[in-house]
Amino acid sequence: MKKVSILGSTGSIGTQTLEIVRDNNDLEVVALVANSSIELLEKQIREFKPRLVAVYNEEKAKELQANIKDLDIIVLAGMDGMIECATVEEADVVVTAVVGMIGIRPTIEAIKAGKEIALANKETLVTAGHLIMPLAKEHNVNIYPVDSEHSAIFQSLNGENTKEIKQILLTASGGPFRGRKIEELVGIRPEDALKHPNWSMGRKITIDSATMVNKGLEVIEAKWLFDVDFDQVKVVVHPQSIIHSMVEYIDGAVMAQLGMPDMKLPIQYALYYPERRIMNNDKLDFYKVSNLTFEEPDMDTFRGLKLAYEVGKQGGSLPTVYNAANERAVAMFLDNKIEFLDIYRIIEECVNNHKNIDNPTLEQILKTEDETYAYIETIEL
Repeated sequence: MKKVSILGSTGSIGTQTLEIVRDNNDLEVVALVANSSIELLEKQIREFKPRLVAVYNEEKAKELQANIKDLDIIVLAGMDGMIECATVEEADVVVTAVVGMIGIRPTIEAIKAGKEIALANKETLVTAGHLIMPLAKEHNVNIYPVDSEHSAIFQSLNGENTKEIKQILLTASGGPFRGRKIEELVGIRPEDALKHPNWSMGRKITIDSATMVNKGLEVIEAKWLFDVDFDQVKVVVHPQSIIHSMVEYIDGAVMAQLGMPDMKLPIQYALYYPERRIMNNDKLDFYKVSNLTFEEPDMDTFRGLKLAYEVGKQGGSLPTVYNAANERAVAMFLDNKIEFLDIYRIIEECVNNHKNIDNPTLEQILKTEDETYAYIETIEL
């Protein structure tokens, strides 16, 4: 029996992880964490009966405690509660599916506690990869990527010598605005940007896909996960989302992982690695695949991707600024406070204003995040 703690259980990755638990009788949930969606969390608690739950919003935690007083379950709150769920003794693997930089501390503590990590929180490696990867090595902890693209790379590296990698080919759907130019992105509304052509994801990551900032974050994440240089990570736009990513080796061979767009496959692979399990999902039918096409990304229009390479190569605290500025800008866009193209402008202004810190500590990373949020308040929009 493999015991699982899920951080972010009410989000897209978290709910799909629970679907996998539901379909496999050798997985057991021991802890659940949510931000504030306590109605769904309560349903999950009553079905999966974890020993421990945490709600980041402290008022919501009190409300949940009252709602489940008939159950013998411990309800915790805030960051301390998240960390306790991430380090609970029974857990074998921690699924880190919370959105945002609040996922960094629990991931660090889970690694220190010797837990395997199924990583779906991009911010952890984007902002603190230089801390996380050495820490995982020190504690002999495996980090299994849950992103479809990074899972595909991980699978394409199986049995291969990583020193023989020529380049990683990171695929991107191109999002809902693929092929448009800058002038065609003026006046884009949140409801337009939330219409992803292939994937069903949370609101924040869907907007990130529309701006292609998400792919920029994935480029930085790939550098840390697979120990490659930024020049070895190439983004390839693949509108069909059938090839989830590829690895080209020095002899010219290209290994790829293909499948229907379905996040449950990489989640299940991370939970059971190296074993593969039967899954009740749509299977790829090559007789019905009419064509697979590939394009070079337009980094002038979707300039957040170009900027990701720039801040990634400089490193230090700049990726934190990039991530934090995007996080706040996306929230403002979803609240109809700024225009779609303002997301890029806010990121650029924050990056240009920041004095980079080499090899920042966790405290410096979190301080940089706060300073970035504060600077955004001074930008004239």
